[in-house]
Amino acid sequence: MDVSKTKTSFYRRLYVAWLIDSGQATNVPALMEATGMPRRTAQDTLTALVELDIDCPFQQADGERNNAGHYRIRDWGPIDRQWIAANLQQIKTTLGYP
Repeated sequence: MDVSKTKTSFYRRLYVAWLIDSGQATNVPALMEATGMPRRTAQDTLTALVELDIDCPFQQADGERNNAGHYRIRDWGPIDRQWIAANLQQIKTTLGYP
């Protein structure tokens, strides 16, 4: 079954937000490792979370330089994180993620 680019883009954003919120992947290298996505895709997906009204700021680590730190979800906006948790396997399967 073919899945639209709109759906995969939406699911990718939901999955990245879920990975960050669950603490499983809170920076770009960890997102790349968890999903297999290229660095640019991970960065673009993080930037695009605002389009879903997901507030996901970068928290610079104290005393660190060169973007050392992590992302965190401050507000999910209109997104229901329980729906993501309940449909996580479907999301991962649709995206082809492990």
